[in-house]
Amino acid sequence: MTEVAILIPAAGASRRMRGTDKLLERVDGQPLLRLVAEQACTVAAPVIVTLAEDADTRAKALDGLSVRIVLVKDAAEGMSASLRAAARAVPDTTDGLLIRPADMPDLTADDLRHVISAFVEAGGKDIVQGTGADGTPGHPVVFPISLVRDFDTLSGDAGARSILKAHRNRVRYVPLPQDHALTDLDTPEDWAAWRARNPGR
Repeated sequence: MTEVAILIPAAGASRRMRGTDKLLERVDGQPLLRLVAEQACTVAAPVIVTLAEDADTRAKALDGLSVRIVLVKDAAEGMSASLRAAARAVPDTTDGLLIRPADMPDLTADDLRHVISAFVEAGGKDIVQGTGADGTPGHPVVFPISLVRDFDTLSGDAGARSILKAHRNRVRYVPLPQDHALTDLDTPEDWAAWRARNPGR
């Protein structure tokens, strides 16, 4: 049976929010980070959440959830630090790792399941990447465990783009509804526009 773990990278500093924390913005009545982690826990296990060492408030938002928190000492380096730390925390029995960004409130549990199903159907050997309805590549992305081990080579804030580029012939794309795979909220303006489109959330 193909096993997939989920990584929620949440060690970033949220600098573009100009003083507030995007992962603690309330969505559907709770902090976004908790909502995303709860969602992930309904889809797969283990769920790994990376946090900066001083992220006490984010850690508190995860209280009581069945997630594995991995502290990232060099979080200021960017996304690559989270990916390296997570790669070392993935169990040896895992066949793939799904990266589910924490700042994308439109992604649903069914979206995650859809991408994981495509990964399983491909035999767990290829990269599977969600796209917008128009085919634009986005998130989530599932990496086979053989490539997760390559995360140790990453640096900077570009995430795993270099691995995607190097193995582009192994990427399978899975269309997701509307802009679920593309909508990430990094600034107060992003949040204001999203709330205008999603009243009541």
